[in-house]
Amino acid sequence: MSMLQKMFLAVALTSGIATGASASGTSEPPGIETAKPMSSAEIYRLYNQNTWMWKAGAGYFSAKARRFTAWSRENGSPSFGMGRWFITESGKLCFNADWHAKTGTATAITCFSHRKKSGLIYQKREPDGQWYVFKSAPAQATDEFAKLRHGDYVRSQLGGIETSVSKTK
Repeated sequence: MSMLQKMFLAVALTSGIATGASASGTSEPPGIETAKPMSSAEIYRLYNQNTWMWKAGAGYFSAKARRFTAWSRENGSPSFGMGRWFITESGKLCFNADWHAKTGTATAITCFSHRKKSGLIYQKREPDGQWYVFKSAPAQATDEFAKLRHGDYVRSQLGGIETSVSKTK
């Protein structure tokens, strides 16, 4: 597999993460210009031991060694990711994972910036996503935040996805 194919694979595998929220428009939400980056501790509390449920998959942020595991069926193609998650001083949550699919394996680092103001949490996929309200004040059932669930909801699907991917390699 060429480097270009690996890069395409990594982008395709992670493209479904929070795309519904970030595709909601090109104008920034009101208040974002004065919102402050979230602290590392705040981001840790937000994601630690939670699963982020995606449109066609999920990613789990384990406390143990900051392990990140995920599965996806984006565009009907099964894939899984394994790696680590980390938080930067500037309010970013990132995960560095090796993504495995029938077409091969590729490494991808995916990051989301977080800001807060007056109880609202804003999020933006880096480097070129759009800011959107991640958590309203008060929280709404339609917030992306509502897709965070306490516990590991990845493990139950991961074995089957791994088997499906490895059968065709």
